[in-house]
Amino acid sequence: MLKIEIDSGSGFCFGVTTAIQKAEEELAKGNTLYCLGDIVHNGMECERLRQMGLVTIDHEQMQRLRDVKVLLRAHGEPPETYELAKRNNIEIVDATCPVVLQLQKRIRKNYEVGMANSQIVIFGKKGHAEVLGLVGQTHGEAVVVESIDDVKNLDFSNNIYLYSQTTKSLDEFHRIIDYIQAHIAPTATFESFDTICRSVANRMPNISAFASRHDLILFVCGRKSSNGKVLFNECLRINPNSHLIEGPEEIDTRWLEDVQTVGICGATSTPKWLMEQCRDALSALVMQ
Repeated sequence: MLKIEIDSGSGFCFGVTTAIQKAEEELAKGNTLYCLGDIVHNGMECERLRQMGLVTIDHEQMQRLRDVKVLLRAHGEPPETYELAKRNNIEIVDATCPVVLQLQKRIRKNYEVGMANSQIVIFGKKGHAEVLGLVGQTHGEAVVVESIDDVKNLDFSNNIYLYSQTTKSLDEFHRIIDYIQAHIAPTATFESFDTICRSVANRMPNISAFASRHDLILFVCGRKSSNGKVLFNECLRINPNSHLIEGPEEIDTRWLEDVQTVGICGATSTPKWLMEQCRDALSALVMQ
């Protein structure tokens, strides 16, 4: 008999849960609600909310809107988005994650103190919505680094203030700190600020333990999720028999050969109902 377990620690983080609740509350009132960008990096959850009436737009489309209500998702936005909303009489439903909001304030304060002979550096994914919001706090002057190779291009003769996208790996962040400390000029100042969300960072050891307990791991996640890629790679490191799927239709019965236990887990953008659908589909396949 195949044993299937859904990881109790997987599923939406606080920020995503709050954003979706705010969207559902507005839609329940019968209001037209726009969302700037996908509310979560999961196509099936976005489709569920679209059927409830949520209209997803991009920044270009927002410029043409007037007198409407727009939800800002958990990732946060640069100051320019709020300025546009004010000009166009757009009511903002702000679902920016409190952790991201606090990080934005810290970076803006650091920038406003003065940037002479200084670099604000953000460890994150270039072009990611959260990172764009963070860089926006510095009028585009912050430097984004994705890896040690990017860090090598910094000016180590100038002061460096290092921050991180909230969903990045703690281990990678510390490797970058070590590299900068080893190369910074004696006359320059280096300060690092650990701004990684612990509700996300703590999932790494939890998901490692979960992956080690099962013969097969099904990691349910939208392929655009930055956090999902990090967590899935950790599953794969612990358990080579791990597969990333976006939904139950991607389950391959060949994966079940000589398998007695299956673990189903996901990213901070993966809804519980989707993991449950995968469990039910797997059970149905076994019964055939």
